[in-house]
Amino acid sequence: MGRKRSIDTLKVIELFAGVGGFRVGLERVNEKLGSKAFKVVWSDQWEPSTKVQHASDVYMERFGGAGHCNEDISTVETDRIPDHDIMVGGFPCQDYSVATTLKNSSGLVGRKGVLWWQIHRILNQKKNKPKYLILENVDRLLKSPVAQRGRDFAVMLSSMNKLGYAIEWRVINAAEYGMPQRRRRIFIIGYHKSTPQYKKLKALSMKEEWLLKSGVLAQAFPVSVPKMEADIFGLDADLVKISAKFNKGGKNSPFQNSGVMVNGSFWTMKTTAEHEGPFTTLGDVLLPEKEVSKDLYVVNGEHAKWEYLKGAKNEKRHNKAKDFWYTYNEGSMVFPDALTNASRTIITGEGGRSPSRFKHVIRTKKGRLRRLAPIELERLNMFPDDHTEGASDVRRAFFMGNALVVGIVERIGEQLVKSIQEG
Repeated sequence: MGRKRSIDTLKVIELFAGVGGFRVGLERVNEKLGSKAFKVVWSDQWEPSTKVQHASDVYMERFGGAGHCNEDISTVETDRIPDHDIMVGGFPCQDYSVATTLKNSSGLVGRKGVLWWQIHRILNQKKNKPKYLILENVDRLLKSPVAQRGRDFAVMLSSMNKLGYAIEWRVINAAEYGMPQRRRRIFIIGYHKSTPQYKKLKALSMKEEWLLKSGVLAQAFPVSVPKMEADIFGLDADLVKISAKFNKGGKNSPFQNSGVMVNGSFWTMKTTAEHEGPFTTLGDVLLPEKEVSKDLYVVNGEHAKWEYLKGAKNEKRHNKAKDFWYTYNEGSMVFPDALTNASRTIITGEGGRSPSRFKHVIRTKKGRLRRLAPIELERLNMFPDDHTEGASDVRRAFFMGNALVVGIVERIGEQLVKSIQEG
C-alpha cells in the first residue's frame, strides 16, 4: 500500500445544525486522530415554529457564536456563506417535487421541502463548490411520496448529478453497529467531480466494488449481500419530468438501502449490516439511581395509565366531530423497556411527566418505574453528558428526538479522512 499523505484542514459548514451533532462527531475525529482534519467555519440553525431559538442557543453555548447564523437559511445570501470543503446537515424530509423551475422557491411544491432547494441553491451559486457532502435524513426519503415511490430521492440524485457530484447512500441502523439506539437514518455522501473519489467511482466497471468494499460507507460500516449484482437505472436529466413521471403508479421504490449514483445512472442493492465488535445496550447508559431526579419516577396512581397506553387495543371509539363509531386496533409495546438491548428510537415528545405510549420507561434495580433522564437520552445519541444543559428537560428531550447518532458521523468522518489521505 502507498504511504498516506497528510491533508490540509477541511473547512466545514453545518446546515440545519440543531444542537451540533455533526460538529461533535467531526471534532471527535480530530481528537481521535490527533489532527485538525475538520474545522467548522460556519453554521446555521433556525427553528421557524418558536420565538425563542432554543437549539441555536445551545449550539452557541457549546461552540461559541463565531461563524454561527441564527437565521432562516432561505434568507441568507450565498455570498455570506464562506467557501468550504465539506457541507454537512440533516435536512427536513418533506416534499421535493418540482412544479416548474428551480430558480426560486415559488416553483416548488412543499412548504418545508424548499429547504432541500436551499442546499441546491448554495451549491449551484458557489463558484468554489465543496468537494464533499455529508447529509442525513429519515429513511422514508427513499420511498416517498406514496403515489411515486422514490421520486423525491430521484429528484435529489439528478440535481446532484447536474451540479457535478457523485453520490453514495446507505440506510444505517445505529444499533446494528453496536451503538445504543435503534435509529434508522439514510446517510448521503457526495463527491465533487474534482475529487479522487469521484474519478475512482466513475472508472469502476463494477460499481458493486464501491458499495461493498472500497467506498467510504462500506469501509466505515461493513455489509454483506444476498446477491452480488446491483440493479442499474438511468436518471432523466429533466427534473420537471422526474417530478411528474418518475415511477408513477409503482408499488415499490427502485432504491434499495445502499446505492451509488454517478454520471446520471444509479446502482442500488439490498445490504445487511455486519458488525463484529461489542454492542451497547440501554442498560449501559443509565445513571446510578442516586443521581436520578425524583421527578422522573412514575407515581403509583399513573401505573395503570402507562400500562393501558403501552398495551394492545381492540376497542370501539367515537369520532365526535363526524359522529361515528369505529374499531381501533394497535399492538402492545415492551413495557417496561428492556435494558439488555439497544433502546427504541428517541422521539421529540420523549420529555414531560404525562403518560405516553412512546416515551421510554425502565424498571430500576429497586423495582420502581421511571422515565429517562436528559443525560441518558444524550448518551443514546452518543453526545457528551449535559451537552444540552441549560434548556428545560422537555426541550432537551425534543433536541435528542431531532438529533442524529453522533457515532455514525464520527465513523464516516474518520473513514473520509483515510480516503482523502490515500488519494
